[in-house]
Formats: sequence, C-alpha cells, structure tokens
Amino acid sequence: MRKVSRDRSVKIVATLGPSSESPKNIKELFLSGADVFRLNLSHGSHSDIRQRFTIIRELEQEVGRPIGVIADLQGPKLRCGDFEGGSVELATGETFSFDLNKKLGTRNRVMLPHNEIFDVLTKGSIILVNDGKIKLEVTRSSKDEIETRVLVGGEISNKKGVNIPDVILPLSALSGKDRGDLEFACNLGVDWIGLSFVQRPEDIVEAKKLVGGRAAILAKIEKPSAVERFDNILLESDAIMIARGDLGVELPVYSLPPIQKKLIKLCRKAGKPVVVATQMLESMIASPSPTRAEVSDVAQAIYEGADAVMLSAESAVGKYPIDAVKMMNSVAVEIENDENFRQIIETSRPFMGTDTSNAITVAAREVSERTDVRAICCFTHGGTTAILTSRERPKVPIIALTPELRIARRLALNWGLHCVVTEKVTRFKEAVIKAIRAAKSDNFASIDDKIIITAGVPFNIPGTTNILRVAPVNEKLIHAGEID
Repeated sequence: MRKVSRDRSVKIVATLGPSSESPKNIKELFLSGADVFRLNLSHGSHSDIRQRFTIIRELEQEVGRPIGVIADLQGPKLRCGDFEGGSVELATGETFSFDLNKKLGTRNRVMLPHNEIFDVLTKGSIILVNDGKIKLEVTRSSKDEIETRVLVGGEISNKKGVNIPDVILPLSALSGKDRGDLEFACNLGVDWIGLSFVQRPEDIVEAKKLVGGRAAILAKIEKPSAVERFDNILLESDAIMIARGDLGVELPVYSLPPIQKKLIKLCRKAGKPVVVATQMLESMIASPSPTRAEVSDVAQAIYEGADAVMLSAESAVGKYPIDAVKMMNSVAVEIENDENFRQIIETSRPFMGTDTSNAITVAAREVSERTDVRAICCFTHGGTTAILTSRERPKVPIIALTPELRIARRLALNWGLHCVVTEKVTRFKEAVIKAIRAAKSDNFASIDDKIIITAGVPFNIPGTTNILRVAPVNEKLIHAGEID
C-alpha cells in the first residue's frame, strides 16, 4: 500500500471500541483520517486492549506510516453505590446522605465507597451527581457520613458518577486498577499514557516514576484544581488533553471556551501538543450528520491552533465511526484552507527562545514563507527539532525524519508532522539525500521543486539543530547510491 499523507496539519485521535475494533474498521478509520488511536482502559479487558493494539501495529506495517497509540487510564472516578430498586428520585429541598454502609441505597441514603473524601468535605461544599444533573449541598460531614440538602433534584441510579468541584480531593490520580493498567500498557508498548483526573503536578511526577520513560505522559485537564495549577502541570507533562466532559460538569459551561483558548495558547508556547476532546461530534453517535454547533466547535479548536481533535464515543460505540472521522477530516481541511486560519495562526504564534535550535526552526519557517519551497524536512533524534518546527505552524508540510520508531510514533500527535523512520545518518549529504527521497516518495515535492532541510551536527545527539539548507529535488540525488 502507498504511504498515506494528509491534506491538513491538525491531527485526529479516534477512540476504539465495540463499533470500531475490527481490523477492517481500524484500517478504514486510519484511511479516513485518524492519525492516533486511543485505547480506553475504562472499558474492555486487557485481552481486548491487546487485540486492538496488535491490529494497529499490523496496520502500521501495512501502510508504512508510524501510528500513535494512547492508553487512557480510568483514574479515580467517584461513583455512588447501588439502590434497592435500581434508582430513586430526589426532590429539591429534601435531605440525602452518603455513607460507607454497604447496604443497598434508599431514597434517603446511598453508599459512597471513597472514605478518603469524607474528612475533607465541609458545610457548604457542593456535590454533583449524574453529570451535574443533580446538585447537593453538604450540611454536615463526619468520618463515615455526609449529610446534604438537595438543591436540584432528579433521578439517581446505580453507580452514577459523583463530582466534587470545589475541593482538592486527597486521591492519587492513579487508583490500584490504574497502576495495573499502566504497567500492562507500558509493557504492551503504547506511546502515550493518558492520566485522568489530574489535580496537581505531583500526580504527573508519580506517574512518570512508574512509567520509567517507556511512554510519554498526557495529562487530562478535567478538574478545576488542574486549571488553577495548570502552569506547573504543563511543566511536568509531555502533552495535555482538554477533557471537557467532567470539566464542564464541575465548572460553569460558559467558562469552557475561554479556558480552552487559554490552555491551548499556553501549550503552544511551551511546545507541547494539546488535544481538545469530548462531545466534539456527539450527535454522530446516533446520526450520520453532526449539528452545525458541533462543526463550529471542531473548527474553533483548529482555529486556536490545537495539535489534535479527538473523537470518543462517536468512534468507539457510535453507529457511524467512519463517517465521524471523515467529517472531522473534512472540517479540518476546510478550515486550514481558509485565509483567516493562516492570519489567526500567525498572529497567535508564540515567541521562540534565542538558542540555536530555536533560531534554526524560526528561520526555516521564515524561509518557507519567502521562497517557493514545498516542505520542511527536519532530522530529529529525540523529537525536539520536530516539535520546535511544529510549534512554528509553517504553511508548508513538515517531514520529521528520525531513526527512532518510538519517537516517530509519539510525534504522530503533533500538529503538521508527517513522520518517517529512516536509518541513522552520519553526514549531512546523507541527510539531504534521505530528505529528498522522503519528500518525493510521499508526494510532498516533485522533480525540480525545493525543500528545506534542518539537522544537527554531530548527528544522533538530541538538541543540536544547527544547519539549514534549501535543496532542489533532482533525479541525481534521488537515485544516489554510495555517498561520496
């Protein structure tokens, strides 16, 4: 199969599940536009996850393009216990209690099997149930019981999610289940570990110690406390996901757009990929077409410069997983062809550092704007050069060449990077030849076109980018044999 390149720079993440886990569907998702696949460890056994991962790696070999894989940990999601009749109806003004009693719940009480939080709740704390549809106010809390008054009533049923927005909970971002899932995923060989319900930078540090460099850490921002401490969380993380589901439950929904814009801006400045997720094309779970508001939501994330946009239930359990990816791809292509997109991206470009590597990547982008070149080809060992080039958001495609397959897979999440695994090079002429061949074979440039090549000498040492060259694509170099 011919290698697949994209007609847009923003990446698409597709979550796999019952609707999309067959080899045929996973291949179709990739061909339709999915660049990275998400394996949700909240659902499915280790056997299911391993099978999906194996299919992805077999597809990767078939298409000849590195594919990124995210293993998303469940995290310490709070849930209530079960009820005698499966559910009860809470009326506004009533009293209702949470406790540690394992008996089935009644219309007056239910178990909340998280004893760690009983001591930190105080009078006036707010508890939200069932994605915020039910709102309770704490009137009294002890070590084994939380009494509340119902502010907004509704039906509460078995194992409904519980959110406590205004308290930093004394919970690690890694539950016992997460620790087992993390080790399984790292041994499997995933590229990213998605860390759910991050509250503080220490959560990232803890996860990094357990991962031990076997994967990169993607911190999911879905708690108000994570927004408040975002600068330090970003410093410790390798990437960020703005997970707007629980974030939209625990914060006023109208606060999400400015938060999203701010976090994307900070991630771009730091040169770390940022994924916008949750309910992007939600109606396509059941409908072959999205709403206009959903299309605008995807478009807004792209205009803001997000590295990736993500499908969750749409591709995992929805009726139209392939159509959802195709729609997201079409929206991305349309937005990136809009002249306003380039204007917004260029005016929001962050200031780069003053070291040589930063200067070279800035120069490459500026040369690409002032001359007729078709692509920027950057040689990268640890990924830094490619990430810096991606941060510049150039008009032309970026070909990231690396001898490290694991780095190529990881970089699949970054804006604009078309990743190519190549042999190690020791001389710049080798780099030029390999860059020209990659640009030609993947249809980024034709004979007599020009490309930009950036690299670091000595080669294969991270952070040494110090050379920029504009080179013609010619037959002699494409078919060069022995390096002189």
